[in-house]
Amino acid sequence: MYRRSFRIAAHIIGWVLFFTLVIGFVFRRSNAGDIAAFVLSLSFLRFALLFIALFYLNLYVLAPGLFLQRKYILYLICCLLLFAGIFYLKPYERVLGFHRPGTEEKRGPGARERDKPPPEPENDSHDRRPREPGPGARKGDLHVDITSVILFIACMSVSSGLCITKRWRITEQRAVKAEADKANAELSFLKTQINPHFLFNTLNNIYLLAVVKSDNTASSILKLSNMMRYFTDEVHEDFVTLEDEVDCMKDYIDLQSLRLGSSTKVNFTIEGRVQDRKIAPLVLMTFVENAFKHGVSKHEQSFIDIQLNVNDSHIKFTCSNRLFANNKNAERTGIGLTNVQQRLDYLYPDRYRLSMNTDNGNYTVNLLIQL
Repeated sequence: MYRRSFRIAAHIIGWVLFFTLVIGFVFRRSNAGDIAAFVLSLSFLRFALLFIALFYLNLYVLAPGLFLQRKYILYLICCLLLFAGIFYLKPYERVLGFHRPGTEEKRGPGARERDKPPPEPENDSHDRRPREPGPGARKGDLHVDITSVILFIACMSVSSGLCITKRWRITEQRAVKAEADKANAELSFLKTQINPHFLFNTLNNIYLLAVVKSDNTASSILKLSNMMRYFTDEVHEDFVTLEDEVDCMKDYIDLQSLRLGSSTKVNFTIEGRVQDRKIAPLVLMTFVENAFKHGVSKHEQSFIDIQLNVNDSHIKFTCSNRLFANNKNAERTGIGLTNVQQRLDYLYPDRYRLSMNTDNGNYTVNLLIQL
C-alpha cells in the first residue's frame, strides 16, 4: 500500500513539473494573460490529455506488450504512427494559438483582430518588383512543430524507461526470492535429517558405554536425544534462541569426544549472555561440524578452538582447527558452508562479515553478526 501511494504521488509530481514547464514556455512566447483561464482552456486540456494518454499507452500497453516481448518491428510501427499523429496535429503550436488552415482556435477577445496581417500598401504602378512572402506565409513548406516532437520523444522515452526498470526490478526480486526459496528448501530438507554415519557411530559409542556400564551412558543418550529434537523440531523458524544453538554445539562436541578420545583437544569458550539473543538456526553449528570434519585425526594430535562473544550489538564467532587435507572419513551433519552463506545473505543483508582463512596449516573461521 505504501509503495502504491508513493508511486501515485511520484506520477502526480512528475506531471505537475511537466505541465509547469510547458506553461512557462507558452507564456514566454505568447502574450497570454490569465494563467488559470489558460490552464482551463479547451486547447490546453486537449494537449494535456493527449500526452498523458501517450505516456500511459506506452507504459502499460506498447512497451510491456510489444517491446519487452521482443516484437520490436511492431513496436516501432506503432511508435511511428503515433509520431505521425503528433507531427500532423502539432499540439504545442495549437496551445500557442498558431492558426492553421481549418483550425478554429480561440485565444480570447480581439485575438482574431491581432492575428490579421497588416493592410498592404496600395500598389504602386511604378513598383513592379515581386513581393516576398510575409512571416506567416507558408507556400508549400513543411512546417515542423519541433517542441511537440521533443515532448513526444521525452514521453515515450521516460515511459519506456519506467517499464523496463519495473520489469528489471521484478526479475531481480524473483531471482532473489528463488535463491532464498532454494536455500530454505535445502535447509528444510537437511533440518529433518541427521547423517546416518554420525548417528550410527554415536549409537555404537553409547553401546560400548552401556557394555562397560559407564556413568556417561545416560547423559550421552540424553545429548543425542536433544540434538535430534533440535534438528527435527526446533529449527523450522528463521531464527532460534542463541542458547539453543549453543546447547546443540555442546552436545555435538561431547558426543564427538566419545569417538575421538584424548587425541583431539577441544576448547569452547563463551563470553556474554546467550539467553536473550536470536540467531539463524544451524549457522554456528555448521562451522563446528566442519571443524570436526576436516580438523581431527585418529593418528595425530589435533585441536579445535571455538570462541563465542556476545554483547548488545553483535555476535562474534571464531572457530580454528588444524587442517588435515587427507581426511577421507569425514562425517557430515551440517548444511554446508555454501548454504550457510546464502542464508546469511538472505537473513542478515549488510549485517554480517564472514572470513575463512588458511594459515600455517590452520583453518580459521571468523563470523560477525550485527544485532
